[in-house]
Amino acid sequence: QVQFKESGGGLVQPGGSLRLSCTSSGFTMDYYSIGWFRQAPGKEREGVSSMRGSDGSTYYVDSVKGRFTISKDNAKNTVYLQMNSLKPEDTAVYYCATDYGLGLSLQEWPYASWGQGTQVTVSS
Repeated sequence: QVQFKESGGGLVQPGGSLRLSCTSSGFTMDYYSIGWFRQAPGKEREGVSSMRGSDGSTYYVDSVKGRFTISKDNAKNTVYLQMNSLKPEDTAVYYCATDYGLGLSLQEWPYASWGQGTQVTVSS
């Protein structure tokens, strides 16, 4: 069963940076799309960024454009989310998942194989 594992979260001051990692055993990230999502307390899970493994195409929601960068390292079978200029409103649990397809949409369905998430807290 495919399962993703997120790591790299933590507490950071506004304006700071974090790099999240998404890994998986039994699933190679060089073809299907991988998406990063987040869920803040009391809010629904929302898509943040996605990358198509086959060609490296990326997509970002407007709220993170210019601040977040999604990338991958095929040798490490890892997808990253570099987050710069963090704001308190970026505070959330961050998840990665795959849509088992080649889309870049950040609608929650048909993403699956969700990990446990990693907490990102932006606070002074």
